[in-house]
Amino acid sequence: MKAIVLEGLNQPLAIKDIEKPTPQPGEVLVQLKAASLNRRDWWITQGKYAGISYPCVIGSDGAGVVVAAGSDAESQWLNKEVVIYPARGWGESPSHQSKDFNIIGLPPNQGTFAEYISVPVADLQVKPTHLNWEQTATLPVAGLTTFRALFTKGQAQKGDKVLITGVGGGTGAFALQYAVAAGCQVFVTSGSAEKIDRARHLGASAGVNYKAQDWAEQLLQLSGGGFDVIIDSALGNGFEKLVDICKPGGRIVFFGGTAGTIPELNGRKIFWNHISILGTTLGTAAEFEQMLQFISEHKIEPVIDEVLPLAYAEKAIRRMDDSSQFGKLVLSIG
Repeated sequence: MKAIVLEGLNQPLAIKDIEKPTPQPGEVLVQLKAASLNRRDWWITQGKYAGISYPCVIGSDGAGVVVAAGSDAESQWLNKEVVIYPARGWGESPSHQSKDFNIIGLPPNQGTFAEYISVPVADLQVKPTHLNWEQTATLPVAGLTTFRALFTKGQAQKGDKVLITGVGGGTGAFALQYAVAAGCQVFVTSGSAEKIDRARHLGASAGVNYKAQDWAEQLLQLSGGGFDVIIDSALGNGFEKLVDICKPGGRIVFFGGTAGTIPELNGRKIFWNHISILGTTLGTAAEFEQMLQFISEHKIEPVIDEVLPLAYAEKAIRRMDDSSQFGKLVLSIG
């Protein structure tokens, strides 16, 4: 089968012929129709992700058709259109992942940038009927991470004022769509006026350029007093200002650190205003199912920046070098 292989640090992604996997009992073989890129994939190609070994087939998001079963017990899945839960070994506690947790797309688990993948049946969910293959393939990592951040951790509900920092990426776009669908009033930040304008077309009430020195003050005024929930994936020096614009009892949820780490914070503001600062990552299989139900109920259509053939994976990953995309980058397979 054809697959995208990362053969070493600073090596371009290359399409190679590798052995098609054989499903074992408890598993099925999925013929992938589409896969999507995540910032995680970019970090892996940069050699800046834990557990990297080469060669590897990367990719964590995938959707396709079940074409073979590991045993008769899995045969009811044959010919089903599915989307794949991207993690292994979450563990028994819904509050946090176990020490055995890992995400597919690094050894020992083959990723989704391939024509076929073997997965446990426990990791399958039926494809939402209102979405095409490319849209469905965007959901697993960015969609689930954001769903958990916004609803499980952030406890966002109708009427809340929600701030999404860095709205241009896949997670930012999902957070915006989820919060709007839930009846929240949504505000965004971005370093691009064009991305802020696109966010407004998706339902954001207003947006501010985070390059402005007074961006926090602008948001405080636009929101009429601050935010109930703030979703952040950057950290860095600007994180301190998020505490200043969070309402009493508000929640700041983060799941990345692309701009650095948490700076020194004024702890008095945090405890006096009962502000919760919450870390999160990905989500459970149960949350994955809940997310798909929410997407189907609200007929959410993921934002896609560009669709490219599988063989163009290197071109797609290079699109992430300057973070110019708005929404998800997707690979069409077959």
